[in-house]
Amino acid sequence: MPRSSYIFTSESVSEGHPDKVADRISDTVVDAYLGADPYARVACETLVTTNRIILAGEVRGPDGLVEQLEDKVRAAVRDIGYEQDGFHWKTADFACHLHPQSADIAIGVDASGNKDEGAGDQGIMFGYATNETPELMPATLQYSHNILKSLAQARHSGERPELEPDAKSQVTLVYENGRPVRATSIVLSTQHKPGLTPAEIAVLVKPYILSVFPDGFVTDDTQWHINPTGKFEIGGPDGDAGLTGRKIIVDTYGGAAPHGGGAFSGKDPTKVDRSAAYLCRYLAKNVVAAGLADQCTIQISYAIGVSRPLSFYVNLHGSDRIDPVRLEAVLPDLVGGCTPRAIREHLKLNRPIYARTAAYGHFGRSPDADGGFSWEATDLLSDLRGLV
Repeated sequence: MPRSSYIFTSESVSEGHPDKVADRISDTVVDAYLGADPYARVACETLVTTNRIILAGEVRGPDGLVEQLEDKVRAAVRDIGYEQDGFHWKTADFACHLHPQSADIAIGVDASGNKDEGAGDQGIMFGYATNETPELMPATLQYSHNILKSLAQARHSGERPELEPDAKSQVTLVYENGRPVRATSIVLSTQHKPGLTPAEIAVLVKPYILSVFPDGFVTDDTQWHINPTGKFEIGGPDGDAGLTGRKIIVDTYGGAAPHGGGAFSGKDPTKVDRSAAYLCRYLAKNVVAAGLADQCTIQISYAIGVSRPLSFYVNLHGSDRIDPVRLEAVLPDLVGGCTPRAIREHLKLNRPIYARTAAYGHFGRSPDADGGFSWEATDLLSDLRGLV
């Protein structure tokens, strides 16, 4: 039996964290290609370090687009807020080593004749939802994200000019009877202008942190750790190199659910590492939103070049009000059998909607009017409620 009372922790990192800078750049490349050709192919990796930005990977799309990427990448770094001696959007060295996609991969993925579009790689993907927050996300991760989003908004607006882009948060909650009830510790490390002490930073940030928690969650017994190293003036890619795809737990469920191992950023939606993980979240969220379970985990698997999934598994964690075997039979058919093509078409993923996903999680967001975060829609409720 699962434990009903325990302590659990999740972390998040800001848009200025070096790995998130790399993710943002890689997804800026994805958006550039999909904006020019909805069926372009992209697998872009980014390295950022002191005053250096390096792109590598494979692309297939309109001629001449590679030459336009530098301006788009620099604009993304400027939007994050990096104008520091050690990493500046305008002066950082830029190198692009993107090259054409492998013809061998294209053979397996492309549709031709009677062959449907195949998966871009083998692998397993997971999706998860829980009703412990309105976003149907684990509370520890959602509050960690919300802390950093609140501070980023204050920084961008000019309300808190003392703050710099790089930051990390961590939230530990007590769960009783399976529900989060209070915070035992809150950790925040935020880059800042020179000359500020941790005590001064704490005074600046605590009101923003407190605003994201429900009443009563933060108590006199909650431990606070604000900039526990004592100083955080050197940060971002100047303080630590960043790479695409190194924050996959932050991107998903904060450790509260399994992860298949594949990163999202820098990949076009033919890559099932990304699109099928979005699908699994979409289906799990709809199951929980429909009231069929308090929690839902879904796993799907693929073989490279094969269109139909190899397996589809539903776990309702003992909170089910429906047989999960029935959901395993019904859910794939709601999305055209969960082939890569069906996923892309159902969620309308062939659009430049990915740079916005690069920080504060790919899940737990609200669908945008232009189709961003389409996998967060709860448009299957009538279908699912009709099953019980």
